[in-house]
Amino acid sequence: MLRHAREEGTNKADAAALFGLSRQTYYQAEAAFERDGMSGLLPRTRGPKSAHKLTGEVMRLVEEHLDANGQLQARSLADLVHARLGISVHPRSIERAVARKKKR
Repeated sequence: MLRHAREEGTNKADAAALFGLSRQTYYQAEAAFERDGMSGLLPRTRGPKSAHKLTGEVMRLVEEHLDANGQLQARSLADLVHARLGISVHPRSIERAVARKKKR
């Protein structure tokens, strides 16, 4: 689509319509291509790449609670983190973090 618009001399709206895409999609593809080349046109994974809410402070609180009680109740830990630190963490995230910690 980009090559068609550049080499054939057609306008961007016609090139986008020819390939069944919107002008906005054309402009996004053009910007990605200019920024990163061909790799800019490949799909990227979205969202956070790590447990960004589970900071050292949060994990210390979780570990203290686990040391005191000895059993993992992720839902109650999530409620505890929210009550004390004001951070909303999904219980499954806590379970995965504790499992990662045990692996090490």
